Amino acid sequence: MHGEGFLTVMEISLGHRRIGAGAPIFIMAEAGSSHNGDLNRAFRLIDAAVRAGADGVKFQVIIADEIVHPLTGDIELPGGRIPIYRRFKELERGYEFYAQIKEYTEKQGPVFLCSAFGIESARLLHSLNIQAIKIASPELNHYPLLEEVSGYDVPVILSTGVSTLGDIERALNITRERSILLHCVTSYPAPAEEYNLKLIPNLKAIFGRPVGVSDHSRDSIMVPALSALMGACLVEKHITLSSGGPGLDDPIALDPHSFTSMVKGIRRVEQMDSSSGLKWCEKEFGRERTKRILGDGVKRLAPSEKSFYASTNRSLHAESRIKAGEIISPDRVCIIRSEKNLHPGLGPEYLKVITGKIARRTIPAGEGIGWEDLL
Repeated sequence: MHGEGFLTVMEISLGHRRIGAGAPIFIMAEAGSSHNGDLNRAFRLIDAAVRAGADGVKFQVIIADEIVHPLTGDIELPGGRIPIYRRFKELERGYEFYAQIKEYTEKQGPVFLCSAFGIESARLLHSLNIQAIKIASPELNHYPLLEEVSGYDVPVILSTGVSTLGDIERALNITRERSILLHCVTSYPAPAEEYNLKLIPNLKAIFGRPVGVSDHSRDSIMVPALSALMGACLVEKHITLSSGGPGLDDPIALDPHSFTSMVKGIRRVEQMDSSSGLKWCEKEFGRERTKRILGDGVKRLAPSEKSFYASTNRSLHAESRIKAGEIISPDRVCIIRSEKNLHPGLGPEYLKVITGKIARRTIPAGEGIGWEDLL
């Protein structure tokens, strides 16, 4: 693949920081939605990340309709089963909320980062003059979103959990040179032994891009330290004020003390040569466990995420009920995560193909649109 049109770009600027070959590992504190919609709580998360030594603090612009359908129902998250659409609606905040978070972050020194889940949230971030945009693993195949952010002239950080090499290649064909890949396992929590961290140098070699890791495992140091050993340019880990907090990801996030320990572990390993670093990791985590976490470097769906491939990634769904015989217009289709309660539809790459087609049968609101639904 690398020989078929990908340029080798091993260094990218992220705000005032250089990312890639020869640069210190960029440590990203994923605050996500742990603020729970409270601005003061967001400021406290930023303060905690700064004290812990994070280089960047990342949030998420959540707009419920960009992520799931109102009929998605309850889903299982680290904190238990919740009505996901309603929860996302509760977390929606406007431009001013994110503008204040950005200003506060940058005054403290770290780079402000944020995830976009659809075109509306991407445009909000663009209006903030954000210095980079994060795309989560389920949006790796949200091609309209990728096309939107590829025109912003800022680095695009692509998480690659629950994906194949082909999925990554198709995304990079859109976002091109200013991309950073984050290897991860899309499972909450993710078993550390499934991380297969030898993929880091392999993804670098295949795609010619800086490669980091987004770690969803519970342990604070194992995956981050071994990622440093494997040459990761960036490590992302969730941060929370308390693992018992109300945030969607708080049960798997690190509290400030644990995040500080992670930063120290990363900094220690990145100062070692590969032989010394491996010996230190084997002593800390055990030789056999270290070997399992490093894996074989072959890109595959991890066991814990394999069953979520179709339901977690984006597909085409009926925004509202489409009656048999109706023409399928773009405003009747949404690109969402189906989760477990809705049937996945065709991939987003078929949006233009189905537009203008006649529905062969009635498609209920929220259901995925498949070939069998079309004349």
